[in-house]
Amino acid sequence: MEKRLSEMEPGEEGRVIKIEGKQKRLMDMGIVKGAEIKVIRKAPLGDPVEFFLRGYNLSLRKEDASVIWVKIDDS
Repeated sequence: MEKRLSEMEPGEEGRVIKIEGKQKRLMDMGIVKGAEIKVIRKAPLGDPVEFFLRGYNLSLRKEDASVIWVKIDDS
């Protein structure tokens, strides 16, 4: 199943398959095609969201996370 990173719930894991538009800043943070990513938690009002990827935790605004498409691991 594919969905936007902003739509994932805590505990869900997946692999980045696409970043819409030119998002050099996101790519500089390690969010590249093929990177494994896991949702750790969401802030009480839902923004920002904390993710784990490449050995570190990263918080993103929903606006930034909405341009990242992820293939969800079916496990």
